[in-house]
Amino acid sequence: MRLLTLLLQRLAVFATGVFSVWLIVFVVFRVSDRQLPWIVAVSLTYALAAYVILPRIVRMNLKILQRKSVPSFTVTGDGLPGDPVNLVLIGELDKLRAAFAAAGWTEADRLGLKSSWRMVVAFVFNRPYPAAPFSTLFLFGRGQDVGFQKAIDGSPRKRHHIRFWALSLEQGEETLGTPEFWLNIDRPPLDAPALWVGAGTKDTGISLTRFTFQITHRTDVDADAERDFIVGELKQAGAIVSVTSYTAGQSLRVGRVNRYVTDGEVAAASLA
Repeated sequence: MRLLTLLLQRLAVFATGVFSVWLIVFVVFRVSDRQLPWIVAVSLTYALAAYVILPRIVRMNLKILQRKSVPSFTVTGDGLPGDPVNLVLIGELDKLRAAFAAAGWTEADRLGLKSSWRMVVAFVFNRPYPAAPFSTLFLFGRGQDVGFQKAIDGSPRKRHHIRFWALSLEQGEETLGTPEFWLNIDRPPLDAPALWVGAGTKDTGISLTRFTFQITHRTDVDADAERDFIVGELKQAGAIVSVTSYTAGQSLRVGRVNRYVTDGEVAAASLA
């Protein structure tokens, strides 16, 4: 029975893949190519495929496969694993902000139409934008609460950056290093002491996401090096104490938005 269920799941995934190709090539492109100039038809087809059709197909396939495991990775809006979780800081939001400010990092602007457009302009013309917004990644069932970044050579295309999600200090201390830690969905008040669960990576340029081919930052594959870099920056600024390593949750065995090499450890420290 289990083999039959697995076979039916794979057939369903294959069928949705075939359907998406047919819809993109023989419906969207064919219709637009008949009514619009070729370059406009291609651009429109790409936009609909990458940002409308494929994300929904991916989400549908993930539901079909019912892949459920402890999230040592954040999740994109399309339902795919994103950046690896690799740092936990303990303290209040004000201390978190002060720690990264002392290390020379800048808090990211909230994602919106104005900040998105400013980011596009900065990215295309390679103009500095120290507070450039982050795309939304999800952990504990919600988007990040706050994020910080440090530009490389003043370029918006290359940067060190990390997103944080607040988790109740009482619940976190009891479950840190266990599956229950990652499955918790409660968010404490942002002015209360909390565990700030972070996913830090280094942007190195531009690339396309797998499966949906959306335009995004290209990231350095060595997520451990970025984790150690962030910890080193905070240590040098005297912003953290008592760094300890914990083992993250089980790895998700599905295609990721970016490829990472990581030892699966999460560094935890108290904010000074």
